[in-house]
Amino acid sequence: MNKTAIGKCGLGLVAAMLAMALVASTARAQDERKLSMREAVALALQNSRDLALARVQYKVAIDAAGLDRAAFLPNLYTGSGAAYTSGFPSLNGGAPAVFQLNYNQAIFDPILKAQQKSAEEHAKSMKLEIDRMRDDVIVRTATSYLELAKVRHSLELLRSEQASAEKVLEVTRERVQANQELPMEVTRSELTAARVQERIIKLEGRDEALAQQIRDLTGTPDTQAVDVETGEPSFSTDLPDAELANLAMQSDRGIQEAENDRRARQDIFRGAKLSYWPTFGVVGQYAILSKFNNYNEFYKTFERNNVSLGVQINIPIFASKTRATVELAKSQLQESELALGNKRQAVRSDVQQRVRNVRELDATREVARLDLKLAQETVEMTQAKFDQGRATLRDLEQVRLDESDRWVAFLDADFARQQGQLSLLQATGQLAKVFQ
Repeated sequence: MNKTAIGKCGLGLVAAMLAMALVASTARAQDERKLSMREAVALALQNSRDLALARVQYKVAIDAAGLDRAAFLPNLYTGSGAAYTSGFPSLNGGAPAVFQLNYNQAIFDPILKAQQKSAEEHAKSMKLEIDRMRDDVIVRTATSYLELAKVRHSLELLRSEQASAEKVLEVTRERVQANQELPMEVTRSELTAARVQERIIKLEGRDEALAQQIRDLTGTPDTQAVDVETGEPSFSTDLPDAELANLAMQSDRGIQEAENDRRARQDIFRGAKLSYWPTFGVVGQYAILSKFNNYNEFYKTFERNNVSLGVQINIPIFASKTRATVELAKSQLQESELALGNKRQAVRSDVQQRVRNVRELDATREVARLDLKLAQETVEMTQAKFDQGRATLRDLEQVRLDESDRWVAFLDADFARQQGQLSLLQATGQLAKVFQ
């Protein structure tokens, strides 16, 4: 191999290595890209299997309503066949035909019409199920995202607290060796360090579980790291309590489903009462009869082409089932109306409780914030004393431990408040607007 060929091979190898490095750096940059909460929610809505199932179920309900509606639309059937007959030519109550065309269409049938309207109301309820599932996906994704951000912030604080606990333990051991502390203080410091380590291990496990949960919700590959933003989104609302209650009554899917069920029961009850009246529909038939079934032996004149067109009327004379159907539909309507009233009362009470819960969580968060502020000011004061030689390293690390505990408590209180706010937004139908 000459030098020119070697040079070309070397240049090709260098180019390949540069390309591989570029691809690796691009992939690493993609893996390290932070995922915002809005992006996570959008991906979850796009990849949710539960939401896809709700859409399919809605399509099934629409098709079922269309099946009931088909009875009131033109229905045309055709067919052909041949049959051997001995004696009078009859097959299933009619004459065997070489070719036959049948037409039927229901014009007035209260029971069938009530079933159709009931199926349409059921389809509306399935549409509401899509909205409910969408809100559930949003809440699950946002809650997991917020908790993961809280867990990772808490881990940072606890790892700092772990370093302080180790310093306290080291100082305590030195003081015990110098007969300035009792040996029991070493055990106390070891217990503090062990508790911090225990909390870190639990949070690391929760971190892994939440990251995998977000991957499952958003359709992110298992090999990709989940890096969340540590901002503090606010889901608070300034609407008065009365308006929140009204929004909840208007947007609650349970109430809307109960109203759909009541309308369906009303249609069924109305149809049951109308079933005392005759039903009628349009029927028609065209048939070509065969010559080998001996029609000419039973009829004075035989016509191969036969057309029938008319109205079929069914008049109820004595129908025991009709009265029972009316009574059943009436009692089911009463049951539906009572269920709707109970649902409205329950929703009003629920949203009022959610409002009170958010206020309580706001107060708890404010207490945790002031407690944290006090701990931070204590650290500053102890640091100043330590710089002046009026406080020991153990005193300084101890107040830092307290500050970390207050930080974790504040993060827990803040996360609980965010959960309460999301719950209130979901109850009042404002959740989708926040993540539009």
